[in-house]
Formats: sequence, structure tokens, C-alpha cells
Amino acid sequence: MDQVTLSASAAAQINAIMAKQKLGNYLRVSVEGGGCSGFQYKFDFADAPETDDIVLERDGAMVLIDSVSLEFLGGSEIDYARELIGSAFKIRNPNAVAACGCGTSFSV
Repeated sequence: MDQVTLSASAAAQINAIMAKQKLGNYLRVSVEGGGCSGFQYKFDFADAPETDDIVLERDGAMVLIDSVSLEFLGGSEIDYARELIGSAFKIRNPNAVAACGCGTSFSV
């Protein structure tokens, strides 16, 4: 399974969110069924890892991914993009064969 990576921009944004909010020590990224393309990304906060989580760390930012979601995310990069139409976390997923227009759901 290819490693999931965290961009410097995503790490900086996670650190900024965690400094302002007291919602947990980790950002949890998971994949769930649903969305207009079959699967969708979900972002939550967590206080501690679960037993089947992998922990990504970059520049102090901590991200959790459970083992089931990791199967869909292998080789992906979690990024934070600032664009004219808004800013958001983006997942560049090489396993996705199709994605919806909003970029939050995908199919494999």
C-alpha cells in the first residue's frame, strides 16, 4: 500500500485550525459510502487514535486514517488549496477513476 502524504499547506492549515479550536488533537480523514460518485471524504476531529489508525505527521500536524479508509486513500496527497472560489482541503487520489464536480466524492 502506497503511503498517504500531507502537503505543507495542509499541515499549516491543520495547525492553524487546532490552535483556534479545542476540538481534538488530530484531524481524522475517512472514506464513507455516499456522495454523487459512490464514496465521499469525511473530515472530523479526534482526541486520540483508534487501534487500527495510521498516524500521519508533518510539521506538528497530526492526521488519523483508519485501515478501511486507507485502502481507498493509498498513494493520495492531502492538500489545502486556496482558490478564488474558496479554500478547502483537497485529496489528490490516484485510485479515483471519477469524481464529482464539487470534488468531495469519487468512485474507484
